Amino acid sequence: MIMKSITLLLTALLASCGVLKPVKDASVNHVLDPLVPERQITGTSPAIAIARPSLPGYLDRQQLVSRSSGGGIQMNGFQLWAEPLDTGISRVTALNLGRLTNSVNIQPVETFVTMDYEWLLEIRVSRFEPDATGNVVFECTWKLQPVSGRVANPRSFRSVIQSAGPFSPIGPQTARVAAMNEALAHLAREIARAL
Repeated sequence: MIMKSITLLLTALLASCGVLKPVKDASVNHVLDPLVPERQITGTSPAIAIARPSLPGYLDRQQLVSRSSGGGIQMNGFQLWAEPLDTGISRVTALNLGRLTNSVNIQPVETFVTMDYEWLLEIRVSRFEPDATGNVVFECTWKLQPVSGRVANPRSFRSVIQSAGPFSPIGPQTARVAAMNEALAHLAREIARAL
């Protein structure tokens, strides 16, 4: 009983001195979004599973990453992805491609219950972040691998989305995420043309 009273007294004393103050979470969570206009999708073909993209290690993290001059990497613990970046890329690519091709059967591979897809889209990201000038650079290879058939050759893709100026790794990231969404829409359009 005495120990409990001392603990309560000590807790009240620390709280009144300002030692135990609630901490406000200053982090901002970001999510990628499709830019291809939404429409009612009625078709079922093509059936494409989007594999989770491979990412370089420096991008495979919760923090948004920016590149500085000289090849340095900048991260901020308050600007975070709300979902893993590879999951966001496959989700948005599936939505963009489904809208472009009018197919409900374009989904991330883990969404398919059985192997009832004709193609597997593989994406290997080598770069997807702002450069030192603030332009978002998206570089990857992709291939549409038929489930039954010969091994497809990978294709290179590069998109540079211009910005009004350099991004601050500690400031708002809205323009940067919008540029990344635009780069993913460019990729989806290129893949749709290849179908």
